[in-house]
Amino acid sequence: MLVGRVTVPPTAGLPLCPADLLPWGDSNLADALATWLEVPEAQLECSGTSALMVALRTLQRLSPARREVIVPAYTCPLVVIAISQCGLQPRLCDLSPGILDMDEHMLRGLCSERTLAIVPTHLCGRVADVQMALHFARLAGAYVIEDAAQALGARINGQSVGMQGDVGLFSLAVGKGLTTYEGGVLVARDAAIRSSLHAMHHRTVGYSLGWELLRSAELLGYAAAYRPSALDRVYGAPLRKSLARNDWIGAAGDDFNTVIPQHKLGTWRRRVGVRALKRLSTHLHKAQQRAERRVAQLSLIPGVEVIRDPTPNAQGTWPVILVRMPDHTSRDALMREHWVSNLGLSLPFVNVISDYERYAPLLGRDFSDSVMIARNWAQRLVSVSNSEWLTDAQFDRLCGHISETIAREP
Repeated sequence: MLVGRVTVPPTAGLPLCPADLLPWGDSNLADALATWLEVPEAQLECSGTSALMVALRTLQRLSPARREVIVPAYTCPLVVIAISQCGLQPRLCDLSPGILDMDEHMLRGLCSERTLAIVPTHLCGRVADVQMALHFARLAGAYVIEDAAQALGARINGQSVGMQGDVGLFSLAVGKGLTTYEGGVLVARDAAIRSSLHAMHHRTVGYSLGWELLRSAELLGYAAAYRPSALDRVYGAPLRKSLARNDWIGAAGDDFNTVIPQHKLGTWRRRVGVRALKRLSTHLHKAQQRAERRVAQLSLIPGVEVIRDPTPNAQGTWPVILVRMPDHTSRDALMREHWVSNLGLSLPFVNVISDYERYAPLLGRDFSDSVMIARNWAQRLVSVSNSEWLTDAQFDRLCGHISETIAREP
């Protein structure tokens, strides 16, 4: 019998157990998540992007004259797609040179009476400066939506992220920790906003048998294939095909459909989520322990900057470890040579939003010259998997590849 390649996943998702897939049991995932997050309520959506759309439409209804939404220039393209699909106008904010967060001076200048919301992003589990966004939002009379899609379980001052702003959202997509294959969660501090979010969900989100059957089949596939011995067929082989075409956007998974489906999260997938949630705290704790060791090792490589949380009172999650290479030449050389090495290398996103040919038209104007620092981040960042299936020997080899690439490039 042929044995496939052993492939490390690009992120440290929570594997499912056979018992998670049983067709009976508690389906109240919303209450289970609210208890786990220690928040008043949690609202389920079919994806993190759908959750963002429900939040945007809710806030738009509360402030109908405001049409602009400020987002980091380096973020998931789905954020801009969601804003556009809601009939709103995205505005890109450049990043700070030293911190993976929005630039304070540009953010101040972007805020106006047209601003509906600012969307600080806890990218790849790293905790963003939501207080800065709140300060400028309040001055402009705008809202703050915390994009914690990749940070379920992250905390600030002992409290879950997502609760500093007016609305917070999490994703239950594959690779981000707890998963229902696709899924989203909304939280909010204010009871009136929570009520408005519920009302918007009931007004705009219906049940779809077709989508639920598809997502259920995909969740079964995830349960079967999310292991090193099976990942090559569903992840490794498509990755190699994309890279053979020099299609980095496809390889990074940035080739999104520009129409976002919205439907209710089905009962069986909610039951799977309830059962898997019981293991999430242990999973995240072990990921943090691995990350501490791996961050220390990566930090010894000359020229490498490991992205950490900005303050000691922030405790992010570690699905991946973000590394900033010395320049785009060394980053590109590393990815060209080792992206297909099955060692868990990837990119958070290939480009700033304005540099994607497919998504730039959604911006309504050319931001190319105003997001130069974010572009520099995009050209130097590398995502290193923090999967439990990346062995110490493999990680040592990966560190060697990074060190050799930096030493070789001028």
